Amino acid sequence: MLQQTRVETVIPYFHRFMARYPTIVKLAEAPLDEVLAAWAGLGYYRRARSLWNAAREVTARYGGELPRSRDELESLPGIGPYTAGAIASVAYEQEEALVDGNVARVLARLHAIEDPIDSREAIAAFWSHARDLVRGERPGDLNQALMELGATICIPGRPRCAECPVAAQCEARKSGAETRLPTPKKKRVTPILRFDAAVVTSGERVLLAKRPEDGLYAGMWEPPLFSENDALPVFLSCCFKGSVERRKAGGFRHVLTHRTMDIDVGLYVLPRAKKRIAPPKPYVEARWFDVEELQPGTDVALSRLARRSLEHARKLTRPDD
Repeated sequence: MLQQTRVETVIPYFHRFMARYPTIVKLAEAPLDEVLAAWAGLGYYRRARSLWNAAREVTARYGGELPRSRDELESLPGIGPYTAGAIASVAYEQEEALVDGNVARVLARLHAIEDPIDSREAIAAFWSHARDLVRGERPGDLNQALMELGATICIPGRPRCAECPVAAQCEARKSGAETRLPTPKKKRVTPILRFDAAVVTSGERVLLAKRPEDGLYAGMWEPPLFSENDALPVFLSCCFKGSVERRKAGGFRHVLTHRTMDIDVGLYVLPRAKKRIAPPKPYVEARWFDVEELQPGTDVALSRLARRSLEHARKLTRPDD
C-alpha cells in the first residue's frame, strides 16, 4: 500500500484491510472483486491484483508462510527489489538493502551523486551505497531510518539540514549543493485524454461496465467511458429502444501519474431498459446495479474516477443535496 501512496492516506485502509484479511490464506481465498473493492480509493489497482496473486502463490507454494530469501520474495507477483529488501530486512532482520524515492534522495545528497536520479548510473550507485550501509546489526531499523530521514528531514527542495543527524558527513551540504541535488529526472509530457462518461440509469438502477483484466483500472467497474464522438450514441442506439433523456452533468479533470483525463459526464435516463446489455469495447461485462449496492463500503470495485462520475450525475437527480 505504501508504494506510491503517502503514509497518512494508507493507515485507515491498512487497518480495514488487515481486519478483513488477517492472514495470507484469508486474502488468497477472497474473490478478486472483493479485494479490489477493499482497495478502492488507493489507486494503482494493479498493486491490489498483484498482492492477491502473491497471496495465492504463497498459499499454494509455501503453505501460507511468506518466504524469507530475497530471490523467493522477488519471484512473487508485485514484489520487486525495494519491497523484497523491505520484507527481508524489517520482518526477518536480514542484511538486505532497499532503495525508494526517499532513500535515493538521502544518498544522492550524502554522496553528492550528480547523475539524474532516474538514470542507470545513479540507481546503481544508490543500491551500492545502500548495501554498504545495511551491513551490521538491526538492518531493518537502519532501512526504516533511511526512509524516515528522507521523508521528514532530507525532504525535496530545501532539506532541514540543521536537524539532520548525518549533516556533518553530507557531501552535498559541504559544497552547498543540498538544494540542487538530487538532479531531477527529465520531465515527460503528460498527455491529456478526453472522455465522455455515460451514467445510464433506469429507475433505481445504474448501468456499469467492467474493464478487462489488464490495463488501466483492470477489473474495476465504472460508468462506460467513450473517447470517440460517435461511439456513445451507437452504444445507446444498439442497446436501448425508445427515447433517451440526456442531462449534462458537468465535467472534471482526473490526474494520474502518466496521463490526465478530462471527463465530460452525461446522465442518461431510460424509462425502459433491457435486462442484459452487451458491453461496449473494451469492456468485458455490463450489468445493472441497484444504487444501494454502490455505497462506500460495499463489495463493488469502483475506482475514484467512477465514483466522481457517479457523484456528478447524482447531483442532477438530487439537486437539494
